[in-house]
Amino acid sequence: MGKIIAISNQKGGVGKTTTSVNLAASLAVLEKRVLLIDFDPQANATSSLGVKIDPETKTIYNLIENDCSTDDCIKNTKLKYFDIIPSHIDLVGIEIESINLMDREYLLKNAITPLLNIYDYILIDCPPSLGLLTINALTASKTVIIPIQCEYLALEGLGKLLNTIKNIQKLHNENLEIEGILLTMYDIRLNLSNQVKKEVKIHFNQMVFKTIIHRNVKLGEATSFGKSIIDYDISSKGANNYLNFARELISKN
Repeated sequence: MGKIIAISNQKGGVGKTTTSVNLAASLAVLEKRVLLIDFDPQANATSSLGVKIDPETKTIYNLIENDCSTDDCIKNTKLKYFDIIPSHIDLVGIEIESINLMDREYLLKNAITPLLNIYDYILIDCPPSLGLLTINALTASKTVIIPIQCEYLALEGLGKLLNTIKNIQKLHNENLEIEGILLTMYDIRLNLSNQVKKEVKIHFNQMVFKTIIHRNVKLGEATSFGKSIIDYDISSKGANNYLNFARELISKN
């Protein structure tokens, strides 16, 4: 039985999609069967992996709308063991289209639960908001990973996300847990990065992953070429960071 993990933070620019893509790729290299669900209408994870969307392509939007089967929308990536369900801007319409549905918080869960028998990990790249899409992702998930950048105002808005998680636990998913907080964009040369790391560890202690994702030019370059860091430069510091993170996640589970 696989495990569904949401990767969520309503703040943009925290390395959420970078983490989703490269954690998935790293788990695949370690021979875990991984499905990445791009649940952000901006479809950044989709483009980051070079997946081309044309009018005939079935996406997570079609799956939720019961317009296709899981087989129709799952796409292979360049890595063995690593598949993706791509996203599309149409996904933004789900909130309005489902406004009168009784169980609209369970749309994603109902669509992907059968896939737990196929994959070891199902990762959900959430949108940078706390709307219906993120609520669906948290309702469907076993745990949530929260990326936090080692920059000014890193903890801003985190309280709202933690409150949302508590509400999901009360109303829709009592088994939801926080997998951990991941520090990203860390620059050892900057006092600010070290201060943020210290502050986060004081506030959250054991919830913080031991692995830290350092700021690395190669991570940005990989995205521009439509590749994971594993495909782009497996010898880079960024690849090493995400492989270590994948090992930590596996050992924790």
